[in-house]
Amino acid sequence: MAMAQRNAARDRLIEIVRQRSFSKGQDVKLVSGRSSNFYFNMKPSMLDPEAGSLMAGLILDALKGADVDLIGGLEMGAVPLAVAVAVTSQIKGWPLRAFFVRKEVKDHGARKLIEGLAADESLAGKRVVVLEDVTTTGASALRAIEAVRADGAVVVCVISVVDRQEGAERAFQAAGVPFTALLQAADFL
Repeated sequence: MAMAQRNAARDRLIEIVRQRSFSKGQDVKLVSGRSSNFYFNMKPSMLDPEAGSLMAGLILDALKGADVDLIGGLEMGAVPLAVAVAVTSQIKGWPLRAFFVRKEVKDHGARKLIEGLAADESLAGKRVVVLEDVTTTGASALRAIEAVRADGAVVVCVISVVDRQEGAERAFQAAGVPFTALLQAADFL
């Protein structure tokens, strides 16, 4: 994607996220346990066809030239992203399969922590990208990283749609994992 096209896609994504997924003014408790006076509920944007397509295109652009086998992350936030990126990657001729990490193993069915793989597959030796809708401290993505590394994967990087700029970057650096965010809280505040 050319720089002008990337900037236009990013600007349009900011518009949609601001309209569909961003709120400010009342205190909200975040997954991290922190309180904030601004909030990103990314599901309305991730499930919007235009915004989902923009996110997928920008994620693939960020991965251009990278040696990657699969993309995914912790349920629920990473699931729509992983699917959008997988479908878009097929259309663009660079097919990447998706997976997701459950927060806990179900007590029925396949009883797997990592979903999306065939019965005879594992992540052993695979190069994966961990996706996040919103990062605050990075704890959710770090849980996914721990799970995929336990299955033998090599984590190439973490990509988040929005970084709240509250410590995730430092956490990923400490874990030895490169981090990229498509958008930052500063784009909305």
